[in-house]
Amino acid sequence: MRPALLITLCTGMFLVQLDVTVVNVALPTLGEQLHAGLTALQWVVDGYSVVLAALLLAGGALGDVLGHRGVVLTGLAVFGVASAACGFAQSASWLIAARAVQGIGAALLLPGTLAVINQQCPDPSTRARALGIWAGVSALALPAGPLLGGVLVSLAGWRPVFLLNVPIVVAAALAGRKLVQPGARTPGRIDLPGATTAALALGAGVYAVIGRQPVAAVIAVTAAATFVVVEHRSADPMLSLGLLKSRRTAGATTISAAMNFVGLGAVLVFTLYLQSVLHLKPLDAGLALLPLFLPLVLLGPFSGRLTAKLGSRPPIIAGLLLGAAGLSALLRVDTATTYPTLLPALLGLGAGMGLLTAAVVTAAVTDAPPERAGIAGGVNNAARQAAGALGVAVFGAVAEDPANHPAFVHGLHTLGVIAAALWLAAAALAAVTTGPRATANAVARPG
Repeated sequence: MRPALLITLCTGMFLVQLDVTVVNVALPTLGEQLHAGLTALQWVVDGYSVVLAALLLAGGALGDVLGHRGVVLTGLAVFGVASAACGFAQSASWLIAARAVQGIGAALLLPGTLAVINQQCPDPSTRARALGIWAGVSALALPAGPLLGGVLVSLAGWRPVFLLNVPIVVAAALAGRKLVQPGARTPGRIDLPGATTAALALGAGVYAVIGRQPVAAVIAVTAAATFVVVEHRSADPMLSLGLLKSRRTAGATTISAAMNFVGLGAVLVFTLYLQSVLHLKPLDAGLALLPLFLPLVLLGPFSGRLTAKLGSRPPIIAGLLLGAAGLSALLRVDTATTYPTLLPALLGLGAGMGLLTAAVVTAAVTDAPPERAGIAGGVNNAARQAAGALGVAVFGAVAEDPANHPAFVHGLHTLGVIAAALWLAAAALAAVTTGPRATANAVARPG
């Protein structure tokens, strides 16, 4: 594969992953300038994440049917226009709507970048190297988000956090138009009923938590049940329910969901604690989050080697136990404590996720036939994105308004207990569902 093409694909994917976390550090500043409360700030994060999660599988299917080149270029265009709209937002509602459109572009773009690599790298060794670079860049987007966001907010305010995407997207689109070759198309239909019911279920579920609306919860449950029925009856389902009949795949997907539910929810409340309670500046808050994100990057390769040698079960259980220990340290946090008190929670959660990521994706695809490993990985990724969006909603709802420091810290204590218990339960699940050995055809894809 030509280096220029790989750089172009990685750039698009990097922006998609970056926008999951880059906005967190900017939340207090944009909330003050746009007069947005905690509920609106949660939607600034989840407006993007919900749409990305809900449409991720549909975006991959759309590329299969229509061709990934056109879908990737369309995704870049939609993402770029929406980023500009975010940067010029004059109200919280405007920003949330633009973030949702960003999510549409991301859902078109993310699966397509991986598919193009697979299509244009027929040689297995070349493809493995390209996928390794793709995965590494994906992992780097996580620590880069808070750090870059902190720099931009400190120097020029919150708007450049979004406007910086625009020239990069334009360059990537021009390069992609020239470098990405049309690939083969797979005959089939787009699963519109599945995509619609999935989006409704996730969106209504998140709204029910953030807005505390029982009616929305009923709609979410109904839409989720309808989604299962639709997918079971569809000739070309967006989600292959048969994959979840495997105990290992279902268990690993559940563990992945628990990982992102806690991980992305924690990023939100940690950022608010650092800036609203400890009164750190945006750049300082971004730097303060590095102990959470750097272990995720540094331990990823080690986790991959450990999984290849020992199987997925040991690193998954070790990661969950380490993360649970870190989360329990939130009980020591108070309104009068300083950053070192929070540090064990950051390090424990980051190290736990660093051990988990590669191993849990490997476990998810281990039981899938080789020709369906990509679908299994896609289901796992969609579950993680959806759970992350729900995590932001739940963590924000439990923590409450950060301006009320005692109530917010009490919420952190509650979240520490809930999150630690959830990860301990996930460790027990891993002990009975994950296999002792990894398979050679499994490829870990962080994100």
